[in-house]
Amino acid sequence: QVQLVESGGGSVQTGGSLRLSCAASGGIITIYFMAWYRQAPGKQRELVASISPADRPWLADSVKGRFTISRDNAKNTMYLQMDNLNSDDTGVYYCTTGKNDWGRGTQVTVVS
Repeated sequence: QVQLVESGGGSVQTGGSLRLSCAASGGIITIYFMAWYRQAPGKQRELVASISPADRPWLADSVKGRFTISRDNAKNTMYLQMDNLNSDDTGVYYCTTGKNDWGRGTQVTVVS
């Protein structure tokens, strides 16, 4: 089982930026379709971005052009660069290997 720890969340004003990190241990992330999900208050968890073992990124339409997903294989860490944030981006962000390994999440709050 892979252990995942998210970090980098916080409170930011509309239009601001944050970079989330997902540090993995107990497994090598390059073999997984790593992904970021988020869950807003009162809503279902939704897929935001993923990156394939071949380093192919996928982004939800709602974040295209604003978010970037990447991976540092040497650090066994995945990132989510989030720019031009708005209130719809508020929520708890989780990373996953896509194989039932989940982190505990990191809170992102966008305030106007």
